[in-house]
Amino acid sequence: MMTEATELIGLEIYTDKGYLLGTIEDVLLDIAQQKVYGLYVEKTNPLLVEDGVPVVVPYRWVKAVGDVIILKKFPQFVSVSP
Repeated sequence: MMTEATELIGLEIYTDKGYLLGTIEDVLLDIAQQKVYGLYVEKTNPLLVEDGVPVVVPYRWVKAVGDVIILKKFPQFVSVSP
């Protein structure tokens, strides 16, 4: 099933453990390879990402896309580098 990249914007994204990471704000495309590179989440869950900073989730981590996006893996906690 094909999905347009713009349909992903606004979907909630959940970790493999069922925790809400945030909402997709943008989709990063690899034009040369003609595929989705990653999903940009602006306001992340501070329980998963330090200070709720934005992250780009590699699309290869996506397990399922439907009414929400479910990841097949995500780190237990993402720290911000100094």
